[in-house]
Amino acid sequence: MNVPKNVLWFEVLLYLSLTLDALSVAFQDRTPNVEMTEQMITVATVMAALLILLLVYFVWLAAQRRKNWPRWALLAALVLSVISLIQAIGDAGVEFDSAIEIVSCGLTAAGLYFSFTGDAKGWFNG
Repeated sequence: MNVPKNVLWFEVLLYLSLTLDALSVAFQDRTPNVEMTEQMITVATVMAALLILLLVYFVWLAAQRRKNWPRWALLAALVLSVISLIQAIGDAGVEFDSAIEIVSCGLTAAGLYFSFTGDAKGWFNG
């Protein structure tokens, strides 16, 4: 069975978003200071990488294995990301990191929109 066009858009946009997130993590400032020790930075980086891999798996489950629950988990992750982004912008204003996160959230929102509309309806079986 061919993957519907909207499901393909969902998959592409979510993978683009996660690629941006991975690049953002890869180029983060890892300079230890009083608030963040080297060990804390390492743990945070590893946790971010594992979360990105988990989300990649969720996209694959939804798009290729036709599972419905990963779409909802991705939607919940988007909501948490937007809340975190709003807090970060409130604290420090719009910086380069938050601008990348805005684009990433936009890509995710667009991808999830495609997963719930058009020919994607009926693709996900639970």
